[in-house]
Amino acid sequence: MPIYRKEGTIPAKRHVVFRQPNGSLYHEELFGTEGFSGMSSLVYHLNPPTIVKSFGTPYSVKPKIAVEDNLQARSYQSFKTTPHEDYITSRKTLFVNADMSIGVAAPTKSMTDYFYKNADADEMFFVHKGSGTLSTMYGNIQFEYGDYIIVPRGTVYQFTFDTADNHLLLVESHGPIETPTRYRNAYGQFMEHSPFCERDFKFPINLETHDQDGDFLVNIKKRGLIYPYVYGKHPFDVVGWDGCVYPYAFSIFNFEPITGRIHMPPPIHQTFQGRNFVICSFVPRLYDYHPDAIPAPYHHSNVDSDELLYYVDGDFMSRNNIEKGQFTLHPGGLPHGPHPGAIERSIGKKETKELAVMIDPFNPVMITEDAMNMEFSDYYQSWLLQK
Repeated sequence: MPIYRKEGTIPAKRHVVFRQPNGSLYHEELFGTEGFSGMSSLVYHLNPPTIVKSFGTPYSVKPKIAVEDNLQARSYQSFKTTPHEDYITSRKTLFVNADMSIGVAAPTKSMTDYFYKNADADEMFFVHKGSGTLSTMYGNIQFEYGDYIIVPRGTVYQFTFDTADNHLLLVESHGPIETPTRYRNAYGQFMEHSPFCERDFKFPINLETHDQDGDFLVNIKKRGLIYPYVYGKHPFDVVGWDGCVYPYAFSIFNFEPITGRIHMPPPIHQTFQGRNFVICSFVPRLYDYHPDAIPAPYHHSNVDSDELLYYVDGDFMSRNNIEKGQFTLHPGGLPHGPHPGAIERSIGKKETKELAVMIDPFNPVMITEDAMNMEFSDYYQSWLLQK
């Protein structure tokens, strides 16, 4: 996030003596996800963030691949995932390639007895069901239905949920998840044509400094394994920080759609970019206003990417019989387009109330066993014309 933020108490200069009231030094930590040349934040702890008391036996959470190579239109109902009390157990990877993974999580309880850190990937959560608080060393973020939450890799966090009914779309990216470059000027400011701006983001607030000794379990994910680490100091012992790396949230309801006289291509919906993928938001909007416009999308060939659509709410105008929480996967190499009848239905319509998240990986995804347990097996035949 190329927006400089400052919270709490920090020294006037970087890397200088900065003492606590008792005379001991605060412990400075440089936190970045792209070495020393990318964006970073400087964080000031009461204690060294390195005090490990013990660690447990690592265990695997690697997904089991069911389909390694796919050239078939497919669909899945993610609401079929089994909710779990434990946050880690509830996370189910459905699609994966070398750049990213896509899945869902349906935790029923808050993370009260441990913290979590993904040392491999930036994480993006889309909140389909539920609300609560994301707590980190940077402060707290209140989230609710429709929020995207971006968590930079290496960030220690805890989720507190308001209810037991939670459903999160989850993307893990092995590169940074960023806002689209074309929306920002050379200085990082969002330009006038951007469908959102700095005012729309939820930043960490209410920095809480926890000066506590104890046994603090941090479950760290690295290369598909969970490493249970027990630290002697609370991981949120931060008195201040500044920089450009921190978690934040953005509501899909703050995405301002771009419209035109004739049908506009999918890049107008782009919300985030990653290494070899993009994420788009389909939101309620006016349809095209040329008198002969066809609001439904034209048939197009996916040659350079897979297309994954996650349906959130509303009546998606290009599809028939779509449910909330449903995924569709249209693989690179095949043309696809509106379902039978959708083009005619769209003519003359003034607006749509659809709400969906689209993820386009530029390298093919493999499909996991968890996904296959949720599949609509005959989806690929849904373009057959009814006689």
